[in-house]
Amino acid sequence: MTSTRPKIALAMLAHPDDAEILCAGTLIKLADAGWEIHIATATAGDCGTTSRPAVQISNIRRAEARASAALIGATYHCLECRDGFICYDPPTLACAHTLMRSICPTILFTHAPRDYMVDHEETSRIARSASFAFGCRNISPSPIRIPDAAVPWLYYCDPIEGRDPLGQLVTPTTVIDITAEQTRKLKMLACHESQREWLRVHHGIDEYLEATRRHDALRGSLIGVAAAEAFVQHRGHGYPQNDVLAEMFGT
Repeated sequence: MTSTRPKIALAMLAHPDDAEILCAGTLIKLADAGWEIHIATATAGDCGTTSRPAVQISNIRRAEARASAALIGATYHCLECRDGFICYDPPTLACAHTLMRSICPTILFTHAPRDYMVDHEETSRIARSASFAFGCRNISPSPIRIPDAAVPWLYYCDPIEGRDPLGQLVTPTTVIDITAEQTRKLKMLACHESQREWLRVHHGIDEYLEATRRHDALRGSLIGVAAAEAFVQHRGHGYPQNDVLAEMFGT
């Protein structure tokens, strides 16, 4: 359990609104349990528009992300990569190390290692790498918030629609009931007003709130509840092996 570790959770995902779709219900449960919550995106969403210039839409999307995070008392951060150019390279890793050293999360959420778009996959690699190395003294000149910070619990969120790039349904290790939290989750997602037109034109999705409800219901059916979020826990060498989310919230 986390009784001797700080109650700090970080969702490090690619774009504004990814956290709201994939793990906001679980973040709400953690916030309600007294955890400090941080939501970080690799980009400000500069390509998430059909008509606005990059600077304008980025400013809009950062503001939407801050407003969403504020609904649960969370803090929003952005690594300031560009959409379509997220890359596992030294400058981006350095930004991730700096951010993670300033937060020192005990639980980290990121994208599935295999997802429908490479931005998600690269963000997953960056988050995984930083989660293991951020506490090393020589990894970064930036100060570390907690000098003895340990490797966090790492959970991969569902890929979009719960399917890998080849269309195979992902089997989760952890399913969290978010029935009681779903209304607040959808309020967070609704803060991202700029995305409705973009998703309709580019993804063929007009009602992104309804699409999220449908996916939550799909995952809820695995454990006999109305709405749930699903995760795969990373249990590689050096990472915590117990399923702390299941221990706290039951599955």
